[in-house]
Amino acid sequence: MIQDRLIVCIASSWDYDPTSKHQIIKILSERNEIVWVNYHGSRRPGVNRADMRGAASALRRVVSGVQKATPTISQVTPLVIPGAAHPALKRVHEAMLVAQIRRAVRKTQHGRDLPVQVWSFAPDVPYLVGKFDEECFVYYCVDEYREFQGFHSERIAQAEDELLDRADVVVATSAPLLEARRQRRPDTTLARHGVDYDHFSTAWQQHLPIPADLAELPRPVFGYFGLIEHWVDIELLAQVARARPWFSFVLLGDAKVDVTELRSLSNVHLLGRKPYQQLPAYCAHFDAGLLLFAQNAMTRHVNPVKMREYIAAGLPVISTPLPEAAPYGRSITMASSAEAFALACDRAIQADYAGRAQDISRTVIQETWRARVEELSKLVMGFVAPEVVEASKPTEDVLPKPRTKSSTPIATPQGV
Repeated sequence: MIQDRLIVCIASSWDYDPTSKHQIIKILSERNEIVWVNYHGSRRPGVNRADMRGAASALRRVVSGVQKATPTISQVTPLVIPGAAHPALKRVHEAMLVAQIRRAVRKTQHGRDLPVQVWSFAPDVPYLVGKFDEECFVYYCVDEYREFQGFHSERIAQAEDELLDRADVVVATSAPLLEARRQRRPDTTLARHGVDYDHFSTAWQQHLPIPADLAELPRPVFGYFGLIEHWVDIELLAQVARARPWFSFVLLGDAKVDVTELRSLSNVHLLGRKPYQQLPAYCAHFDAGLLLFAQNAMTRHVNPVKMREYIAAGLPVISTPLPEAAPYGRSITMASSAEAFALACDRAIQADYAGRAQDISRTVIQETWRARVEELSKLVMGFVAPEVVEASKPTEDVLPKPRTKSSTPIATPQGV
């Protein structure tokens, strides 16, 4: 495990539901100091109520300066110019960000001289490489950002390509992301997401009381948790709900898109965002977990964290087609149409999945976040100090080693 470092994490907001970056950094914070940078420079905010609220909240955090999130995690929200495109504005934006992170690093070091690493979960910060005298710069790619709504795809692609060229270690979290990034960076490594197994397996290991807002719903109950964003197939769910009016469909999470159609259906229940600590109790009383990804270029690259969380909770999963769901075929039924999805719901309640909750759950028992962080630590320290890292057999998920410090930089794209 990486230890005795100061790790600068470039990511979205710390104060939100745990994502892969939160899980990884929490474990790394056990032996390292962390500066978590709440970075909001990739997407230009729109003129709408949600974006205005988000901008106001970000400004409040900017004014607050460096704040302790935990004894070893400091968070800072830098003042940025979101979506800066004009060359002059872009230079100002970059200089501002570097200066603010450097101040946070100095404050966190407290006069010590810890080696610095930078882990970026953002794709558009190539100008940060080398700015902190870091021993390693890690680009951790979790999404196909070039297809995100609200992002300027051409600018994101150009910035990410530069980051792929300059980063010391590049990690992709799904096979489609790996294939795409290896076109430019052949030593990109596959490191799939993990799961908080101890947390979610309580859904079947313990007798968790039914949440009050589920108690009166007709059974069976099919559940989803997570952001309700542009990648969620609202129309598909509406069609399935109409086809099975005697089923209950529950969505837990903030709605960032228009869900008027769903609200009009009496058997669809939007219960809002729930604390992470309560999710196992909801899973314990779902009959199946839903993955409702719309079918497009962005979602073909995803590796949803909630997929393994559903499975750890002992739930069968019904999903729209996803390449990363294929290895879990015994637990996941994929359906590409509303009719097929409704039929999969029928089969889920006819099968004795409740009696197989433990068997379903144990298919991901080895895929914990701690195991993933151990693998990532070997990868990163293999770059930093290859002479002291013992050679180990690659796992199925973590494939080639990154280029070493003495490697020749990649000059031309190569195929897989």
